[in-house]
Amino acid sequence: MILILLGTQDKPFDRLLKAVSKEIKNGNIKDKVIAQTGCTTLYDNNIKTFDFKSKDEIQKLIDKARFVITHAGVGTITECIKKDKKVIVVPRLKKYKEHTNDHQLQITKEFALKKYVLPLYDTKKLSKALEEIKTFKPCKYESNQTYFMNKIKEYIDKL
Repeated sequence: MILILLGTQDKPFDRLLKAVSKEIKNGNIKDKVIAQTGCTTLYDNNIKTFDFKSKDEIQKLIDKARFVITHAGVGTITECIKKDKKVIVVPRLKKYKEHTNDHQLQITKEFALKKYVLPLYDTKKLSKALEEIKTFKPCKYESNQTYFMNKIKEYIDKL
């Protein structure tokens, strides 16, 4: 099963779901596809969709997925890579009115630089990413939480 996670933004992410639909129709995706669509209303009878589920339900779906295709939400990416899942990350972009700015592009680049995820900046190249994910070996996730907590503490101590 392939899990698609589009996040809980108040804006649709049709571009990614259309690309997945195309790859199903072209025969490049043969797995069952389940998608958390949030505000995206695009419908394809080849994709089982739901708007929202609890965190526990999402965790169970991540566990069952062969790999995950997701927007560039830090929480979503982190949850997947902590579970050693292969992840294709597609940033929501301002130019398509998928977000208010392009911070998801920066998030994608950071996770990709550390080789935690496979980035997909152009949904027209999804078929190539589907091939690459087969042999992609993500690096083991290392949290920066302690570093950031220390930086925050240093900043507060200076006040």
